[in-house]
Amino acid sequence: MESHSNIKNYSSQVRNVLLYTLILNSIVAFAKIIYGYVSGSIAMLSDGYHSLFDGVSNIVGLVGIWISSNPPDKEHPYGHRKYETLFTIIIGVMIFLTCFQVLKKVYSSFFDSHKAIVTDISFAVMIFTLLINIIVMKYESKKGKQLGSEFLIADANHTKSDVFVSLSVIISLIFTKMGYGFADTLVGIVLSFFIARIGFKILKEASDILVDKICINTTAIESVVNKIEGVKGCHDIRTRGSSSYTYLDLHVLVDGDMSTEKSHNIADKVEKKIKDEFSNVIDIVVHIEPIVHNKTKQNK
Repeated sequence: MESHSNIKNYSSQVRNVLLYTLILNSIVAFAKIIYGYVSGSIAMLSDGYHSLFDGVSNIVGLVGIWISSNPPDKEHPYGHRKYETLFTIIIGVMIFLTCFQVLKKVYSSFFDSHKAIVTDISFAVMIFTLLINIIVMKYESKKGKQLGSEFLIADANHTKSDVFVSLSVIISLIFTKMGYGFADTLVGIVLSFFIARIGFKILKEASDILVDKICINTTAIESVVNKIEGVKGCHDIRTRGSSSYTYLDLHVLVDGDMSTEKSHNIADKVEKKIKDEFSNVIDIVVHIEPIVHNKTKQNK
């Protein structure tokens, strides 16, 4: 079973990443909101409020990581790691809410004759915040892969949707300044499909974990186990969890004449070998099955 100290260390590192990104996301959001009010740009203002979703998702993540870091207890013998998956789904839902907000703005643009004041400062604010979003996205994605955190990877994808939104706002500002007001609507429609695709991917990956989809190639496990001395074969290999924490159980065949002590030693060898070869496996249940040799007695 995964040690509580390892869980705490993992949670601490993920928490630090979320705190850094929370600060950066807050700067991005308030920069867009404040200048959106000053310039009267609905696009910038909407993007600013959209960026607030990032800050909210960071806070949601901090709560989720805090809960998932709790050690196994009587009611949760496998620990609380799936709470991270649950909060990952919340991020996916929030991305769809972002998509809804974009489509809502597209719809209102058909009836809104309001025209924003586009200045050099408008572009400076959007480019500055876009660069921060790209830095946050790459940082979270890198740390998410290093730590094996599905939440950080999902949040990085959420930030990727912000990059698309910011790009659409910059494009719409350019065309608005050129006198093409329809550009904002067109870009918004295309953008909504990109955002929805990211949300769908996050929800699918999180749901795979919740329904215990296989997460390790069982053929590779079988190959490793069958090379261990004393093992006559293995079957019924099952895995669940995620790429960062995997639970595994399997049946191992041994000689029927083998003593209980020797069978237990083989089970220990199987567990150690699998954990050495597959670092993401945190818990293994080995079922020992004796091969019974049929002995026929000949009456002379």
